[in-house]
Parts: sequence; structure tokens; C-alpha cells
Amino acid sequence: MESKSNSRRSFLKKSLIVSGGIILAPNFISCSSDDDSAASFNPEGYTNKNFDQGVASFDPSSSSVIIWTRYNKPGSEIIWEVATDTSFDTLVRTGTITTDSTRDNTIAIELTELDADQKLYYRFVNVADEALSVTGETITLPVNANQVKLAVCSCSNYQAGLFTAYDAMAKSDADIIVHLGDYFYEYGAGGYGASDENAFLNRDHKPAGEIISLNDYRTRYKQYRSDVHLQLAHQKKPFICVWDDHEITNDAYKDGAENHTEATEGSYQVRKQNALQAYSEFLPFSRQDSSNNELIYRTINIGGLVDLMMLDTRIIGRDKQLNIGNYYTAAGFDGAAFQADLTDASRSLLGTTQRNWVINQIGASTAKWQVLGQQVLMGNMHVPAEMITAFGSPNFNQILGELVQIKVRMQNNDPTLTNEERARVLTTIPYNLDAWDGYPIDREAIYSALGGKKIVTLAGDTHNAWNNTLYAQDGTEVGIELATSSVSSPGFETYLGDVDASVIAGFQQALTILIDGLSYFDASRRGFMMTTFTQAEVKSEWMFVSTILSENYATEVGYTVIYS
Repeated sequence: MESKSNSRRSFLKKSLIVSGGIILAPNFISCSSDDDSAASFNPEGYTNKNFDQGVASFDPSSSSVIIWTRYNKPGSEIIWEVATDTSFDTLVRTGTITTDSTRDNTIAIELTELDADQKLYYRFVNVADEALSVTGETITLPVNANQVKLAVCSCSNYQAGLFTAYDAMAKSDADIIVHLGDYFYEYGAGGYGASDENAFLNRDHKPAGEIISLNDYRTRYKQYRSDVHLQLAHQKKPFICVWDDHEITNDAYKDGAENHTEATEGSYQVRKQNALQAYSEFLPFSRQDSSNNELIYRTINIGGLVDLMMLDTRIIGRDKQLNIGNYYTAAGFDGAAFQADLTDASRSLLGTTQRNWVINQIGASTAKWQVLGQQVLMGNMHVPAEMITAFGSPNFNQILGELVQIKVRMQNNDPTLTNEERARVLTTIPYNLDAWDGYPIDREAIYSALGGKKIVTLAGDTHNAWNNTLYAQDGTEVGIELATSSVSSPGFETYLGDVDASVIAGFQQALTILIDGLSYFDASRRGFMMTTFTQAEVKSEWMFVSTILSENYATEVGYTVIYS
């Protein structure tokens, strides 16, 4: 007859379900001294060897959370433990699992039927190798929350600089880190993000070439997860993640991408599946369908206070982006053709299924705040067409200054304004067709379904900080947009050239004047947002790190907005 502890160990192994790179643990509670692995090792003298990517946790709810690690040795039996204390005297769950090279030796365990509102500690052990991971910290959410703090980030480029923003988030009082995509970049060593200024950091991408194969994507994840600041953020805070385009390749959409050429790089669909498999291995998420790596959109209810709806605006439903350059002809800009394509009801950002899903989620939500966690800017970012055509030209600053003066005169009801001057400012086009501005039908469908509710939209992608008031086509205010700067990827300052701070400040001010609804814009600093939700209000603070070129950095609040 099996001993009690051996019997429980056998039960656990037989009950584990491997599904799409995620291991779903059963409701197996280990509380007494003879339960499974709790007393089977003495960690004294153990090292962190083979736990090269640290630990992480994902998608907390009031009753569940996913814990993660990677052990750099296939076929190894790993003990995992979850406790309410750092000494692991009071175990909540424990079990064993064997690493598997088919998922690059990553281990992700979804713990279910946990008690709400707990601080939990977890670790992983390989007894044979005397290897012990660092201790991770995570939470389950309260059923009824009075406050939640979300650190919101996106766009971390390893070769662009140090991840000091991750370090700042790890050491903050945020409850959860929400990552809105571009967790890494697909470009090769010396490509986007690399510069003479940051070359001394020796952070060139690995593998050296652009990533295409499954092994390429896995290698890039392992490089990023070797970063001490990113490891600390994962160790200290649970993450809620969604992909943007660079987890696959630049300007991706459902059938292709700007940065993919089938003639030289093979099938886009194969590349996409390679990317999504690696994503599911290193950034696991709670799923509607465990067999489908593409289905990432989901709602996470945070204490009845926030319904956080994580959207996929990239892969599952997006039609190919419009290119404004295609509408310039020998006779000038073909505005009629552009408007016809822009308002084509068959074009979608979300796809019909996801669009209907989010509309239903918003309608059914009883939380105080309906929040869209997604990638691209939702606000109307329409700028004078003359500004777009002049961008990069020697007289750009002069033209920008003239447009700002005209707009200020309009705001002041200057009676001397001519029709020609008004037309220069009122003839506008969206500056970024990769964002919701390029898919206004989907945006208006969501706005029309709000039924008096107001949404809060979180956005990343642009590498710059923005605060927009959201308006429907009829002028009705429907919510607020909070968009984060990047962790390390360069922003607008790159395109403005070698200019001093006053020029950048002038550009920022010009856009807030020229774009209706835009109240804040930062074009040059790196960081994240700290967004605090209470029953009374949403408070967002744009946090900036002083440098990404040195470990010695300071953090400051660049701007604060309160919305109620």
C-alpha cells in the first residue's frame, strides 16, 4: 500500500492537465506536515541555478492566480509551493511537475478555488540539483475593493536602454502591473532601439537576426527575462498582459504585417503561430479557450470596482492598416477616396466576434469602472493636413507655429480670421491610421453601445504619454483615455531630431492646442502610469524615470489627472 504522502503525490501528478502550454492545477490543498513535498527538502545551501528567468505570476482574481517559472534542464522534477508566509510554514498549495522541452521547460500553474484577498508567496525547487528559485510574491483579489492601484506600461526595448521603469514599478505600491504589449521587439541586433548613445550598455538583441522561428522567439524571451529589473517586477507583482504587434512583428494584422515578407521570411501564419506559442509559454494568461493561443481577450474583475477588459486590437480581427501615402496623387490628396476607405463598414480593428463580446461585457458590467486595457490610441488624434505634409521639412517649425497661432485666434473668436486661415486648421486628417483613428466604425460602435456609461481606456504603443477626453461623433463625451509612455523605446524626440528641450516642449504644447480633446502630451520621457481607482474617482499619475542609461535613476510624477 502507498504511504499517505506518496498517494497524494500520485494523485496530484495524475490530476495535472497540460493544455496549450498552461498547466492547470486542481484544487489540491496541502496543509499538514505529511502532505507531499512540504517536508522533503531542506533549502539550506541551495542556489538559484537553472532558474535563469526567475519567477512570475499572472491574471489574479479573487479565487485564482497563475504562477510561473522556467527551469533550464528538460525532464526535471520541480516541486512548487504556495504559502501565506515567507518561511513557507503555512502552505496553501504544493505539488510536483516535470519540465517539458515542448514548452521550452516553462512551468505555469493556474491555482483555483483560493481564498480572496490574500498575499501569497511561491517558489520552485529541484531537489536533485539542490536548486531553489527566488520567492515570488502575488495576490488574490478582494471580492469588494475600495481601491486598486495599477501600474500600466508598454514598449520595452532591451537594446534601447536599461529597464529602470520596471525597477520603479517593482518597488512601487502598485497592486498589479498591466502590460499593454510590445513586451519585446523582433528586430535583430543593431536594429530599432540601438544607437551610438546606448552602445556601451552591450544590450544587443539575441539571436542576432530578426526572429522568425519558434526557437528565435523563445531565445528573445529568455534574453528579456534575464534582465534583473524585469525579473524583479515579475517577482514582486502579478502581471496582466496582452500582446501588441512586436511580439509577432511590426504593424501586424490578421493576415500579414508591415515587417514580414513571405518571399524571404516564409509563411506569415507560421511565424504568427510561432510567436503566439512562445508568448503563451512565457506570458501565460487565463483563457476562454485553452486550445486557442490566439484568443487573448478577456475580462478581469477587480474587487467589483473595475472590470478590466483586455482587448486584442492586433491579431484576431484587425484588417490591414490604411496608408495615407496611397491617397496622394499628381493632382494632390484624394480626400474622397480616403474617406470612403476609412469609413468602409467592412473594415474592422477588433473583428465582429470580439467587438460584440466587448459591447456585451460593457453592457453587463456592474462595476463602478469599465476599463479597456488595449494597445493603441482610441482618442480622435486629428491634426491639420498641412502639418502632416510638412513634417520633416525644413520649414516644419514655421508652419506648426502658424497653425497654432490660427487655432488660438479661433479659440479667442478673432473676427479678423480669414476663411483661408480657418481652412488651414479645420482641414484635418488622423495622424496615426494604425490606431483607432484608422478604424472609426469599430470605435463608434463601442461608443454607441455605452448607454450612458463612461469608459476609461488604457493605451500604449506610441512610446509617448497622452491624456485624451473621448468624444463620440455627435460630440457626446464618453470617457477618458490614459496612455502610457514606453519603458525604454524611443519616442517622438527621435523624429524631431537633435533639438533642445524647449523645442520638444513647444511641440508638445502645439499638439495639445491643435488636437481637440488632448489635454496632455509628453514626447520624450520614459516611464509608466500609476492609475488608482476608487469608488469616487480615477487618479492617473504619469511616472517618469530620469534615465535608461544608468542604474542610478530617480522617479518623478510628470503629470496628474483626476477623473470622476
